[in-house]
Amino acid sequence: MSGHILFLTGQLAERPLRRVLEGMDLGDTTWTVRQLGVKVAALMTADMIRRRLDDTAGADRIIIPGRCRGDLAALSEHFGIPVERGPEELMDLPGYFGLTGRQPDLSTHSVRIFAEIVDAPRLDVPAILARATQLRADGADVIDLGCLPDTPFAHLDASVRALKEAGHLVSVDSMQSAELLTGGQAGADFLLSLNEDNLWIADQVAACPVLVPSQPGDLASLERAMAQLDARGRPYLADPILDPIHFGFADSLVRYHSLRRAYPGAQIMMGLGNLTELTEADTTGITAILMGLVSELEIGNILTTQVSAHCRSAVREADRARRIMHWARQEGSLPKQIDGGLTAIHERNPFPTSLPDIRELAAAIRDPNYRIQVSSEAIHCFNRDGLHSFDDPFAFYPHLGVQEDAGHAFYLGVELARAQIAHQLGKRYVQDQPLRWGCVLPPGPTDLEHFAPVGPTRKR
Repeated sequence: MSGHILFLTGQLAERPLRRVLEGMDLGDTTWTVRQLGVKVAALMTADMIRRRLDDTAGADRIIIPGRCRGDLAALSEHFGIPVERGPEELMDLPGYFGLTGRQPDLSTHSVRIFAEIVDAPRLDVPAILARATQLRADGADVIDLGCLPDTPFAHLDASVRALKEAGHLVSVDSMQSAELLTGGQAGADFLLSLNEDNLWIADQVAACPVLVPSQPGDLASLERAMAQLDARGRPYLADPILDPIHFGFADSLVRYHSLRRAYPGAQIMMGLGNLTELTEADTTGITAILMGLVSELEIGNILTTQVSAHCRSAVREADRARRIMHWARQEGSLPKQIDGGLTAIHERNPFPTSLPDIRELAAAIRDPNYRIQVSSEAIHCFNRDGLHSFDDPFAFYPHLGVQEDAGHAFYLGVELARAQIAHQLGKRYVQDQPLRWGCVLPPGPTDLEHFAPVGPTRKR
């Protein structure tokens, strides 16, 4: 790393930026900080930078604050050197320069996700296609049509064909041989599940069978079924079945371990639903642990479900977890400080700004606009008239002078409520931005982002 970097900032952030840079080891790279005469760095615009920056100080690149919006390509062309947008938080600047370790590449993985539509017989074909589209967007590789006991699935054939025409890989999941045969004949890619008693179905269709024990916990029967298909030269996936907690969970883990040791080259599947669906706990942690086991045992296929309300993001979580574990395995590292997508409730570094830093910033404020920040000690709201620190948003109300300004009171109420949630859970709070919930929320704006602040964020 070499060259010279020009950092642009505002008056309030200049001293904190210098402190962060002085604590970083940038090697041979030198730097200059220039504040452009605006108090808040986020208020800088591309046009303002173009007008006010008349000397690039011999820099090879310019870094502007993360919340500064504008056309960086146009700025780069104007100054003749690259202009980059840095992180939104100063405390994240070391990570921006890779000083917290090499940035992980989460574009690859080694696990195939089967996502089950458990109520497929009760949905018409358009509804199944719509559900499949969403599951694929969440990370599913195979759409699994779950058949229900004693429930006719007259449109099974049509559903498989429609999914295949839409470009999906398809599996059919049934306890009935007739439905498995129908699904295979319609063009399903996988059949869940066959055992040593109905292996004849595999001779009738081209679909890859997923093999299970003929009786719960009977690993020997699964091995006999595997041996029969090995003799026929047929590929398959083997699933010893993961059992729920207190109903054979520990023994089922042993079966997976034993199967991998006995058959190091076998293609194995693990269904996660008996843990995620049947344990009332946040699924991100459960999924992380199970995907760690999947990684260690080199299990290449998992089956997920999203039946219970608390499992509604199970596919996205499995997708993120398989990428994290794949990277950690490749690097020979712990699955830590790689990606925060599974830390939905608590974040690794929730309070980047210390109380002394907040007090220093508050003392420098000369305008009526309220700033809200969170430290490990409390929630802090301040402007030129003073700093107020409480745990409870209601405690701020008498001090803010917004009793006659409903719009401003509403805005501050929303922001302080967000700050309270962040303070209580240990999450990163950034004023005017929604809290981050990792992969449990789909990409894109959340509901709260549709509520813009009402009125100016100032004391009148």
